[in-house]
Amino acid sequence: MSATRSCRPPRALAGLFLWHLRNTGTQQIPCRFVHLHHVASNRLITFQYFNFLKRMYVTRCTKDLSQRAKPKSDSIVSPFHELQQLDQEKKVVLKISPVSPVHQSWSEMSSRNELREMKSAAETDDSVIPVGAESKEDRQWKEMKLRLDDLPGILARLSKIKLTALVVSTASAGFAMAPVPFELTRFLLASLGTGLASCAANSINQFFEVPFDSNMNRTKNRPLVRGQISPLLAVCFAASCGIPGIALLTLGVNPLTGALGAFNIFLYTCCYTPLKRMSIANTWVGAVVGAIPPIMGWTAATGSLDAGALLLGGILYSWQFPHFNALSWGLREDYSRGGYCMMSVTHPGLCRRVALRHCLALIGLSAVAPVLNITTWTFPVISLPINLYISYLGFRFYRDADRSSSRKLFFCSLWHLPMLLLVMFTCKKSVLEKEDKGDLAGGSHEIAMEIRLP
Repeated sequence: MSATRSCRPPRALAGLFLWHLRNTGTQQIPCRFVHLHHVASNRLITFQYFNFLKRMYVTRCTKDLSQRAKPKSDSIVSPFHELQQLDQEKKVVLKISPVSPVHQSWSEMSSRNELREMKSAAETDDSVIPVGAESKEDRQWKEMKLRLDDLPGILARLSKIKLTALVVSTASAGFAMAPVPFELTRFLLASLGTGLASCAANSINQFFEVPFDSNMNRTKNRPLVRGQISPLLAVCFAASCGIPGIALLTLGVNPLTGALGAFNIFLYTCCYTPLKRMSIANTWVGAVVGAIPPIMGWTAATGSLDAGALLLGGILYSWQFPHFNALSWGLREDYSRGGYCMMSVTHPGLCRRVALRHCLALIGLSAVAPVLNITTWTFPVISLPINLYISYLGFRFYRDADRSSSRKLFFCSLWHLPMLLLVMFTCKKSVLEKEDKGDLAGGSHEIAMEIRLP
């Protein structure tokens, strides 16, 4: 009994304390409502005045309602993070030059400074200059000064001297294949006039394409792009080549050859050049431009446009498609950057099909030559291996469609054309054979006439 009595007072005190807390909490509620009623008489009640009810409900009635912050996940550190930090620290570290002591004399300090300058000069001469360590003078624009010693080389690049040499060689092949006796004076005049016309056309082409050539790696070092010569000088050079060239072909050779030369300049500068940025038809127009020089050589020798001239033009026309399509395949990025509309960029499948198609066409054109009485029948047989080889490379280019196959086809085209023209010249029918056949045909005709006469 004594134990139970001794335990009752603490329990009673705890019960009284809890009862006091509940009474004080409930007694505050009427006071709060009176306060709200007093405030409502002065101004409108907003949502902020009901926040105390929400707090009391959450804290007293539903104590389980509470927000628990989700622990933030640790960021995944890459295994190379420490190495990157070390690299950054190494980059940030600066070399501090040692401070010379006070007791050193002025002569010793000057000698050490001279040694440092000599070492730095030797290091700069022997070592490679790092990227971004260019001087301010190298970064600034410099005026290009034209020297007379550099002018021949600049004009040679302006006229595309290698392309001009190819044009003159094809025109010479047409002159040599003509079924007439060889005349050296006319041959030299025709070659010179064709070369001057080609220089004029190439110079005008570069004059029109300066803003587009500047975006291409292959053409960004051309004279007009770099500003080595002025556009006025380029136009004057083109006029000084084109006018004498056409006059030489017209007056020194014959008017037909001069008309073909003038038409080729117009076709190259006014049709092919703007079409390069408009349509893929520029490749076919450019093939016609390349097919005209051997026709000019034939007309320069004969003065007429025969079937043999058209055959030579057809061979040059078909040869240019595997040659140029293979070249443009490796320069697709350059042509796209320059804004040129080429088959290799817009129609890659058509580019490969056309190259293969014209490789096979060279076999058929070689077989037509003896039919037209231009060569003997040995020409299609001897030219068949080289035509089959370029057709095989054209098929590889069509099938693989990669840079390796296009490069092989391009380099094959470089030796294929001179080899084909050389074989064609060696198998050419001589003028005496044609004259003998003509005489025999004329004699038989006279005999037939004599037989018919009474």
